[in-house]
Amino acid sequence: MTKKLYLSSDDKKICGVCGGIAEYFDIDSTIVRILWILFIMAGGSGIIGYIICALVIPKNRYY
Repeated sequence: MTKKLYLSSDDKKICGVCGGIAEYFDIDSTIVRILWILFIMAGGSGIIGYIICALVIPKNRYY
């Protein structure tokens, strides 16, 4: 069985990107959110990355 990256429907604050990444790598979503904030503070590239991920990563249709 292959793992696929989906937006999280359970662990969702804005769009579910960080929760989906955390589920994929089997880590705590708080760590992913903190790393994302660090990317945003380091030049603002995290905002563009988040928007792109929210548009590109599919929703999990099984929930």
